Amino acid sequence: MHQLLLVLASMLTLSSLDTPTMTIAGTTPDLAEMRLVQKLNCNNPQTQTAINECTKLSYQNADKKLNRVYQQLLSTLESSRKQKLIAAQVIWIKFRDSNCEFERSRNEGGSIAPTIYFACLANTTKLRTQQLQEYLKSDP
Repeated sequence: MHQLLLVLASMLTLSSLDTPTMTIAGTTPDLAEMRLVQKLNCNNPQTQTAINECTKLSYQNADKKLNRVYQQLLSTLESSRKQKLIAAQVIWIKFRDSNCEFERSRNEGGSIAPTIYFACLANTTKLRTQQLQEYLKSDP
């Protein structure tokens, strides 16, 4: 108890001192870092950084859906067709990633490049998901 009182007394003494807050010369808050801490509003992103992040989230959601549908389809196939789908999917992923790298290359180094890349990934992934869903419907 005695130690607790000493700590509290020390804190009160320090807080009552009329000294300016110590700052290091030339430092400012990292605004980009502060913005990332704020909740993203992907319905109305206000900065290129927010647009990039929202586009990335859109791709990640599309990829999760693709993986769910892909796993569903795999579970319906016999072994030989399953292996063919796996091989096709590996090649498709390489195509998607390379194609989206190509699309992004037009804006290489620009702040919009991540948006171009992730939008391409999201759109291509959504198309593939639709294709796999059609396979699910047509396979008994």
